[in-house]
Amino acid sequence: MSGSAHRPVGRRTFVLGATAAAGAALTGTAHAAAFGWSDDGSNYVVDTGAQLVFKVSKSTGDLTSLVYRGTEYQGYGGMNSHIESGLGASTVGIRQSGSTILVSVTHGTLKHYYAARGGENNVYLWTNKADASVSATRYIVRVKKGAFLNDEPDSYTYAPTTIEASDVFRKPDGQTRSKHYARRRVMDYDYVGWSSGGVGLWVVRSNHEKASGGPFYRSLLRHQSADGGGLYEILYYGQNQTEDQRFGLQGPYVIAFTDGGAPSSALFPGTLTTPWADGLGISGYVPASGRGKVAGVGISGRNSAYPYTVGLANAAAQYWASARSSDGYFSIPGVLPGTYTLTVFKGELAVYTTSVSVTAGGTTTLNTIAVPASNDPSKAGAIWRIGDWDGTPGGFKNAELMTYAHPSDARAASWTGNVVVGGGETAAFPCYLWKDVNSGILVYFKLTAAQAAAAHTLRIGVTTAYANGRPQVTVNDSWTSAIPSPPTQPNTRSLTNGSYRGNNHTFTYSVPASAWKTDASQYNVLRIDVVSGSGTTGYLSAGTAIDAIDLLA
Repeated sequence: MSGSAHRPVGRRTFVLGATAAAGAALTGTAHAAAFGWSDDGSNYVVDTGAQLVFKVSKSTGDLTSLVYRGTEYQGYGGMNSHIESGLGASTVGIRQSGSTILVSVTHGTLKHYYAARGGENNVYLWTNKADASVSATRYIVRVKKGAFLNDEPDSYTYAPTTIEASDVFRKPDGQTRSKHYARRRVMDYDYVGWSSGGVGLWVVRSNHEKASGGPFYRSLLRHQSADGGGLYEILYYGQNQTEDQRFGLQGPYVIAFTDGGAPSSALFPGTLTTPWADGLGISGYVPASGRGKVAGVGISGRNSAYPYTVGLANAAAQYWASARSSDGYFSIPGVLPGTYTLTVFKGELAVYTTSVSVTAGGTTTLNTIAVPASNDPSKAGAIWRIGDWDGTPGGFKNAELMTYAHPSDARAASWTGNVVVGGGETAAFPCYLWKDVNSGILVYFKLTAAQAAAAHTLRIGVTTAYANGRPQVTVNDSWTSAIPSPPTQPNTRSLTNGSYRGNNHTFTYSVPASAWKTDASQYNVLRIDVVSGSGTTGYLSAGTAIDAIDLLA
């Protein structure tokens, strides 16, 4: 289930891709050997016996020091590394079990853990959020100022001008930056981090089984500022979220130091095994023996031009795997027991769903899944089509840029401009439409006499919307559709924070024959307006992201 691993190049680094008694302090003694722990009065000091020594506050559970090869990397702006913005007063304990040291942190109903293994330059972390009583949605590794140099497009870098809220900035050259601009979906990366001077510092993500949003979700990954940098493991992110928050144990995720190269693939989600943690008493921990597997022999009815992903989801957990391009085979291991909705995605568009049950130690094997042609809107005959139905605005104007930039970015092509069907119309059509920016875009197309003599269905597919923005259409200034009802979409910013991912929805309009021009040499004109009573102005006016537009035969 791991995504592709992108490796660092020079100084520029790319995203790669039994329970103990609650609150009880773990016991142990200080060790004289290189691998062991000690108590400096304020912190538990853990020496991994390799080249890493880290400290955990005895009062808050914050990570207060990360010393690798004698150099301190922890701390920017005087802040520690911690859950959310720091838990505050907590019960913190430590114990050693063979070649593992475990630090436990309890804050109300939340439990957090740090583990070290003898001879490894890694810190393993788990977080168990049991309910909403504690605001804990991320772990932030706060990295010292000047430790690494980076200004990648998806790395939050402070710029002189704030252009939206307090988290979107513009540089002097007109490029924009924000901590929200993750660029990559969860399934596209295994780790984030930086490399410089023969040192790599990485956060390897967990399998996100207790996160929300599915395999295509984008969230905070890393940022840099004048005071230093931050690397994130997101436990739940509310921006443009399509699902309720899940609760329970998330992890392990790993803080890994290297000699500058990528972290070991043995730490990647879907690859990492932790039988050494089975008996540590981590709250909510389920070993491999308590999990099951779902496997499918293949998927028929696929469009070979697109990747297919299979997802499992219920209120308690989520998983996914890529289907093999040759035949659609897939395998999803490490699944908690339960009943799940299995969804097959063409690109990011759901084209098939069913229910599967998973048992501990068992494998649920599915025969070939046949995707009905009626489930794939691309298979419907069309007079013309702008874009294609894959659940994304891919191919539309500015689509790629919008995953790591604000719509006002200097690199963006003009959001206005009309479109003529007949060649290059997808690249000319903007990926987003806003009520206050480019509403009223015109699409010109011709119909044969036979086509103009019949009524047709117009379809507009969207991937998300902001402030209930939705399309109303007018044909040749003679026929106007009713205003459609808004579908359920996330209620936060989306189009300006690097995400088009919402709830895919198709609007359909029955256009009567009387609306068409009967002269086949003349262009018909389709106007698409964005309507809504919500939103403000500019790029925060009501808007929507486009998946595909077509006129059915």
